[in-house]
Amino acid sequence: RLGSVAAYFTSAKFLLYLGHALSTWGDRMWHFAVSVFLVELYGNSLLLTAVYGLVVAGSVLLLGALIGDWVDKNSRLKVAQTSLIVQNASVILCGIILMIIFLFKTQLLTLYHGWLLTMCYILVITIANIANLASTATAITIQRDWIVVVAGEDRSKLADMNATIRRIDQLTNILAPMAVGQIMTFGSPMIGCGFISGWNLMSMCVEYLLLWKVYQKTPTLALKSAKVEESELKQLNVKKESDMKPAEGVQLMVEKDVAGFEPPQEKEVGCAARIAEPFVTFRDGWVAYYNQPVFLAGMGLAFLYMTVLGFDCITTGYAYTQGLSGSVLSLLMGASAVTGIMGTVAFTWLRRKCGLIRTGLISGVAQFACLILCVISVFMPGSPLDLTVSPFADISARLFENEPLPTIASPEPEMILATGMPNLFNGSTIPANSDPEMSPEPVPLISVSLLFAGVIAARVGLWSFDLTVTQLLQENVVESERGIINGVQNSMNYLLDLLHFIMVILAPNPEAFGLLVLISVSFVAMGHIMYFRFAQKTLGKQLFVCRTPDPKATPDSSPPGNTSTV
Repeated sequence: RLGSVAAYFTSAKFLLYLGHALSTWGDRMWHFAVSVFLVELYGNSLLLTAVYGLVVAGSVLLLGALIGDWVDKNSRLKVAQTSLIVQNASVILCGIILMIIFLFKTQLLTLYHGWLLTMCYILVITIANIANLASTATAITIQRDWIVVVAGEDRSKLADMNATIRRIDQLTNILAPMAVGQIMTFGSPMIGCGFISGWNLMSMCVEYLLLWKVYQKTPTLALKSAKVEESELKQLNVKKESDMKPAEGVQLMVEKDVAGFEPPQEKEVGCAARIAEPFVTFRDGWVAYYNQPVFLAGMGLAFLYMTVLGFDCITTGYAYTQGLSGSVLSLLMGASAVTGIMGTVAFTWLRRKCGLIRTGLISGVAQFACLILCVISVFMPGSPLDLTVSPFADISARLFENEPLPTIASPEPEMILATGMPNLFNGSTIPANSDPEMSPEPVPLISVSLLFAGVIAARVGLWSFDLTVTQLLQENVVESERGIINGVQNSMNYLLDLLHFIMVILAPNPEAFGLLVLISVSFVAMGHIMYFRFAQKTLGKQLFVCRTPDPKATPDSSPPGNTSTV
């Protein structure tokens, strides 16, 4: 028994989990802290945070296909190690720059009329964006490629590994911000920067060693590098042959001399091709994504990002306007993590009972049914829904009165710890110690309670559906295109996520939040309709026949031995 336990803790699977846990913990701490740091540095304004979010989303949207193509064209170990070093080194450098800014902010403001401080802000956002792009490359290569190779031909093992990875994500989403939030609350932002930089330095060394161990324990991971080297050798041989051919005959040499300008022409064409290569890769990546048999399933998942029904800064900001405290929201976030873990358990059970594709259908129905509670909450007592209020009424009134827009009051540590973001609505936070006589009448909690009940319950179906589409992409995308297809999928996710922020900008008042809820539920419904169409095309008449699949066969009656089609 002790031997089996020791074998598990030294297996490639466990080492992959451990490396992912360290990487995700560092990512969550950084993503939480960088928003708070930027708010703190810019006078409690959300401007830098908004710019950072826009730059990150736009970069992944434009470069997702290129990152995936780079993952495909290089050996697995090189990609994993390079992205790991770039990601952690960028975070460490950002932490050092932020510490310098916190220490010498007053002096930097006086130098060159504050332009030096502005350049520091631009540098921080740029390096943080590079860290996020490297994190995207790491996620593609580890969660979409390495995990498939480590699982081998056992798809049940692949499903279990995917579910475990998501459980690690759920736990670190809650615990990592809490840990760094405590350090920043009882210490200082500068101490928080130093802690995160030190953590990433230590984590980088350990993760590098773990990646090497996993690579050694899984010989099949090296097969891709052999293919890459073989293709490079072929290209080299072709080049050598083309160089030797003109020397085989005097007539060819004479013709080449007569032509005169042929070599410069070839050089110009090569230069133009290099310039156009990123654009061609971008186009080819999106075309390849569209031609995938799981295209509709991937689009269905992307549409779920167009929603305000999650625990981001927007929904939590709305919750503050409805009278919920930071401590209550912390408990709700914990409950959402529990239901998310339940979704990963439900995924593995449903897949064994009904097959992979039907699991996605059941998960979609479960998520949409829970979100009906959110629709009902819009029309219940306590809902501020009022479509007669102009979304820009508050802003336009202040502009016409020539009054400056208010900056965001410094949020309580408890509020920062719960969400990492101050209240986005009306440019202010709920005062911590307001006079009871001056406070408004209490808002009925029926509406907001139904809203969060629906959001929390829907996490079971959401994470089960996410795992379904993830495994469909893993199983049905050929190895040579695995990186670029998942890169485009990330771009689609960020595109819909960006649209949901634009939607909030167009309707920022709490009175319009009910309309945003209805739009969000509509997009979720459209996403699941796309997935239903994919399942209908794939399974045909056997769509609603739920049976235990043969573990030796591909899921849902897929043709044996054909991994390029569902």
